[in-house]
Amino acid sequence: MNERPAADQAHPVDLYVGARLRIRRKMMGLSQTQVADALGITFQQIQKYERGANRISASKLYDAAKLLQAPVSYFFEGLDETDGGLDDGFAQRMTEFVSTPEGLELAGLFPRLADRRLRRRVVDLVRAMVDDEAP
Repeated sequence: MNERPAADQAHPVDLYVGARLRIRRKMMGLSQTQVADALGITFQQIQKYERGANRISASKLYDAAKLLQAPVSYFFEGLDETDGGLDDGFAQRMTEFVSTPEGLELAGLFPRLADRRLRRRVVDLVRAMVDDEAP
């Protein structure tokens, strides 16, 4: 059956979409206020979307995608590729990762690697580095 997070917890997909919204906004060099003004909402609402505290509606996601020059599918890319599915821990780690300067820089640079084999090699390298650090 479908498990739902507790009422006070953000759904992992909402966290993921919010993190992707933040990444794309930063990649485009826009502030939360600029995005909010263009979408006709408050910057506090953008903050809530980016944290996953509020679920973004389909129409607002569509408008945000147009503003940020990305297909709507961008906000969901990677959901099917996670090992073992998407869980609360993954969404939290993703949000924390893109909240760091290094994470944001990597998130902006990685999609610019056009060669899939090269991207795979980068992922393999990072995975090997993580495995080496594991106790």
